[in-house]
Order: sequence, then C-alpha cells, then structure tokens
Amino acid sequence: MADADLPQLRALLAVVDEGSFEGAAVALHLTQSAVSQRIRALETAVGQVLVRRTRPAGVTDAGAVYLRLARQVLALSDEARAAVTAGATSGRPVLPIAVNSDSLGTWVLPALAPLADEIVFDLHREDQDHSADLLREGAVVAAITTAARPVQGCTSHRLGVLRYRPMVAADRAAALLPDGPTPAGLAAAPLVVFDKKDDLQDRYLRGRGADPLLAPRHHVPSSADFALAVRLGLGWGMLPEADARAGEEDGTLVDLDPGRHVDVVLHWQQWTVRTAALERTGAAVRAAAAAYLR
Repeated sequence: MADADLPQLRALLAVVDEGSFEGAAVALHLTQSAVSQRIRALETAVGQVLVRRTRPAGVTDAGAVYLRLARQVLALSDEARAAVTAGATSGRPVLPIAVNSDSLGTWVLPALAPLADEIVFDLHREDQDHSADLLREGAVVAAITTAARPVQGCTSHRLGVLRYRPMVAADRAAALLPDGPTPAGLAAAPLVVFDKKDDLQDRYLRGRGADPLLAPRHHVPSSADFALAVRLGLGWGMLPEADARAGEEDGTLVDLDPGRHVDVVLHWQQWTVRTAALERTGAAVRAAAAAYLR
C-alpha cells in the first residue's frame, strides 16, 4: 500500500463524508483547489483513481480501502491528540454507525444518549440486511446488521432477536382479509413496506404460500409513519413486537395471523481498531440490546 499522509487522508474522508470537494473545503477550512491537490497527490501515490467525481462524491473499490485506512488512522490520531491535550483543544470523536430504522426508532437512541456529551454520532439509516456493505466500503466504523460473519477487519457480536408480527388496523381487518390470512387473501390484500429493500412482508407471505409479487403495496419510508400507516388501515404490515403489543393494548391493531411472526437476528459489527469512543459505544449498544431484544 502506498504511503499516505494525514492531510491527504483527511481530505479523502472529508470529500466522501461531505459529498463533494466544495463541502470538504468548507469542512477543512481549505480552498477547493487545496483539497483537489491533496486527493490528486494521494491518487498519484497509489497509482489509481480513488474518488468518483459524482454528486454525491464516492469512492472506487481502491478508494474504499483507503477510506477505511483514513477512518482508522485518523481515529487513532485524534484519540492520541485528545489524550495528550486532555481534551483542551480537541473536538469530540465522530463515529459513523449504520443502524436499521426499527432499532433506531426504539432502543438504539436511548443507548447512545448518555454518550452524547463526549462522542458525536453520525448515524446512517440502512436496512439491516445491507448495513454490512457500509462497513466494507469504509463509510461506517460499526453497524447493526443481520450478517453474523465478520466483515474483514471487524468483530461480530450477536445482539439478539427482533421479532416482527403481521398487524392490521382493527377496523379494517375484516375488509382487507374477509376470509382470514389465506394465500389468496394475502395475495390480494394491500400491504405497507418501508422501502424497496424491505422484504419482511415478502418473507411472511412466502411462509404462508402467497405470491409476494401480487399484493399491492404502499411505500412508507419512516418507522413512525410506517406504524401509523398500518394503524390508519392503508394495509397490513410487519411491526416490531413492541409496536404490535402497544397497538393491541389500545385496541387499534390486531394480529392478522396469531402465532406467525418473522424473527430477525441482529449483530453488532465494529472495526477491530480499538478506540475508547468505539469501545464505549459498543458496550452501550450491547447492554441495551440485551435488555430490549429477545
């Protein structure tokens, strides 16, 4: 691997995190020309293009390797400087973390809140089946993911099971599924999905022998609004167990297929490069998961 100095690595990190050379220049208090020169110098040393000049800016496969290096080296450098100066002139460490929406909206934020005075969290909302990709790309230093096998350079810790139940608005259940959750009824009943990556409803449908491609679907890309859409009767949807139970208790939701559920096993993966901020965050996430997940 070609030598890279800290200013070059900081420039690479800033371009990717800010999404452009202009944004990186503002973040680093440099001219755009100076940022471009540092990136070109790094690419010359490596002998490959590292940054994709797109909007937003991204990295090539080779750039992802150096992006991971940048985060690791700069995290250690910043921690060392903070230790030497006792925090007098150093900013808080920044931790980019990938979190699935349902965990973010329930148990993760309470876990991170006690650390907010000493760590800056850059949370990336990503589906749990795809968040490991952000680790591979160097975009984040840790992720809540369904991938049990550690990404190269990471450790993996099983957090527990997040259970989802098929719920429907109590006053719409008879209209949406007059004959109950039969394969034909499920294939015709409208459903709610989070986004194009959300396959929880499809997994349930396949388990019941229904064709997921036939059912009309509403896309609602927000955890709170997703649950609200189900409550309002737009369609049925797979809700986290806590949301499902709350809806049953207040009478707005019913389980359309009691006893059926989809379990998602979550894992915490983080880089093996140890910093105090990352270790404390990992411990907080694991403790919260132990209390919330199955």
